[in-house]
Amino acid sequence: MPLSAGRRYPIWSNSGIIQTVMQPAENTAATLNFDDVKALASEDMNAVDNLIRSSLQSDVLLVSQVAEYIVTSGGKRIRPLIVLLAARALGYTGGHQMNAAAIIEFIHTATLLHDDVVDSSDRRRGRDTANTVFGNQASVLVGDFLYSRAFQMMVDIGRMRVMQILADATNTIAAGEVMQLMNVHDPDVTEAEYRKVIYRKTARLFEAGAQIAAVLADRDASDEAAMVCYGQNLGTAFQLIDDALDYNASPEELGKNLGDDLAEGKPTLPLIYAMEKGTDADKEMIRAAILEGGLERLDDIQAVVQTTGALQYTEARAQEAADMAIEALSAIPDSEHKQAMIAIADFAVRRRS
Repeated sequence: MPLSAGRRYPIWSNSGIIQTVMQPAENTAATLNFDDVKALASEDMNAVDNLIRSSLQSDVLLVSQVAEYIVTSGGKRIRPLIVLLAARALGYTGGHQMNAAAIIEFIHTATLLHDDVVDSSDRRRGRDTANTVFGNQASVLVGDFLYSRAFQMMVDIGRMRVMQILADATNTIAAGEVMQLMNVHDPDVTEAEYRKVIYRKTARLFEAGAQIAAVLADRDASDEAAMVCYGQNLGTAFQLIDDALDYNASPEELGKNLGDDLAEGKPTLPLIYAMEKGTDADKEMIRAAILEGGLERLDDIQAVVQTTGALQYTEARAQEAADMAIEALSAIPDSEHKQAMIAIADFAVRRRS
């Protein structure tokens, strides 16, 4: 189904350069809530959960213990949901979407295990992180186990194009994590540089999940481009809201410690914008906090983030990305699964955790 003339939407390439994809205009309001989406995909998700558990089995007890702990520690499973819903929306009738969804979840989980070690995090999803419970060494090595298991499962799908997308995505994510590490304690990071990081470390995996669904369904290049646009912009919206919530949620809602990004010296968009719009004193306070890390001035910085409109700015950019994700679906035939994909984009900008 070719894309008709309409608005151009940005796509971040691996090099960080904006490309564009043409999408027709369509205004479709999401009518489903997240519980409805989960109910719609429940049968497929149950199959994925069973596959995940069987794939985690190892004759090394610690591997099974750590993997089970992190995979079953909660979370909304947005990434595998995207694979399942997109495959159904595109008319795929095979069974490989279950493998693809589990692979996406394993790659994501591996990055969480490694991230928590790098960031010295002790809370995630309202529970102690795996590195807090089992130690850093076990977390890193089990993360490696999950990566390698994911690649074994890619072989089982037997589609070179799927392997290429996932291999490229995994490499891009790793590069994004290194870029983020380089930006830590750097108060001069720009919004453009920040966006390059969130594309690589977050949006790229969302994009890969949606794109794989199109490949499995043997859809044409236009539909594949639509899925890329959807996944990338959904992932961008998701990360932008994540970064806003770090300054505008309770620890109970967030499932981790409030201000973790600030404590680690990460210059996320709320801080970048607050420095741009705040007074000289505000700017110096935030610069010092990024340079030094720590939460000594968290309350004061939260106040500046609020008064400068940094949260509203970040949320507006997230809404723009969610709107672009929804617009990308206009080329896809209407169905309950397409409506569920729209609902996820709507949920991404309205969630509190």
